Amino acid sequence: MSGARTSQAFREAEHSRAVREMFGGIASRYDLLNHVLSLNIDKGWRRAVAKELRPILDDPQASVLDVACGTGDLALELASTAKASITGTDFCRPMLQFAKEKIEAAERGIPLIEADAMELPFPDNSFNSATIAFGLRNLPNVENGLVELFRVLKPNGKLVVLEFSQPVIPGVREAFNFYFTRILPRIGGFVSGSRCAYEYLPDSVRGFPPQKELAAMMEAKGFSRVRFKNLTGGIAAIHVGEKL
Repeated sequence: MSGARTSQAFREAEHSRAVREMFGGIASRYDLLNHVLSLNIDKGWRRAVAKELRPILDDPQASVLDVACGTGDLALELASTAKASITGTDFCRPMLQFAKEKIEAAERGIPLIEADAMELPFPDNSFNSATIAFGLRNLPNVENGLVELFRVLKPNGKLVVLEFSQPVIPGVREAFNFYFTRILPRIGGFVSGSRCAYEYLPDSVRGFPPQKELAAMMEAKGFSRVRFKNLTGGIAAIHVGEKL
């Protein structure tokens, strides 16, 4: 391996370590802060993902992988009306522990696997769909993460990405950016005890490709019929791509 590749691999490993530790540190307050800081809008965004996957979720022979599942909110939303099997993965054990408790309380049979999204422990062509909600931007290499998600999809499988994005409505954009950069870190830091985690959030969104760029990136990594839908004026967006 060349020096440049070694340095890149080291940076990516350090990024993953830091993100894992950060989410582990706020796991106990993660759900509360998500819902309070988003005014519960995030629940509607997850319902929109389930709506996008309705034909697959209605198929009892289908399987769906929720990558970077965190505390299990999206996996639970998908499973709430699904005939398909749902599996969740995340590389942060404290987050998975909270997911396990919530899944048991909801009496849902959702297997959870501790796994890195960059190296998923599944064979090629394993799932009819893969989802990743608010996790793609946290990967050390978004493009390689898309390649891995593409790999585990079956032919005709569908990837659905739910992620913070760039507001497209003037006025909303400015208000959101002020809230995201000035208010959210203070509230999140006070409640969670980790202001740096909630300073990381707006920084990570600023560094993430906007809607059209992410769509182009997905196409470049092999996805077909790529499209996106803005949610709440572009505060978040759903990107969809298929493996033909």
